[in-house]
Amino acid sequence: MSDTYPENDGQPETPAQKPAATPGEEPALDLGREAALEAQITDLNDRVLRLAAELENTRRRGEREKLEASRYAIAGFARDILAVSDNFERAMANAPADGAAASSETVTALIAGVRMTERALTAALERHGVRKIDPKGERFDPNLHQAVAQAPAAGVPSGFVSETAQPGYVIGERVLRAAMVIVSTGEPHPAPTPNGSHIDTSV
Repeated sequence: MSDTYPENDGQPETPAQKPAATPGEEPALDLGREAALEAQITDLNDRVLRLAAELENTRRRGEREKLEASRYAIAGFARDILAVSDNFERAMANAPADGAAASSETVTALIAGVRMTERALTAALERHGVRKIDPKGERFDPNLHQAVAQAPAAGVPSGFVSETAQPGYVIGERVLRAAMVIVSTGEPHPAPTPNGSHIDTSV
């Protein structure tokens, strides 16, 4: 008995082909993908619009807070200055009327009130970071001091402040007002004797 094989006429075998798609199937898939993409685009557009609205609200809120900060930032300082003003008014209440003679008790009370006002003002400034500069005896610093004169000063080396004509003020690291000072040029020259000679005072 002989084996029999199917005849293929010498042609190579090919894999079975998929059945052809039915008409209208691929367009249906494309429409579904397109709808999904449109939904994603719509969602992204909504997110972008919401973010843009939030950014605009944040910008407006920042501008409003900045305006309020610049308008009311001095409120705390103003309250402290009002307390100083109250002290000053109480001190002036002890002053004699125009043309009236002042007793020693009145003058003493007035001086005490003025000193109290000065202390209150200094404390108020310090609470807000404003520091007074009185550089007498310190080396002259052009960043903090303004020289109004130069003169010899006994016991003060050259280039050091011998007198403070007007104190300065700084807030943090920023100079509000430079201190006006007199800068020493060194020891004064010895005064000549009546006969024109000099007395040596270095011994």
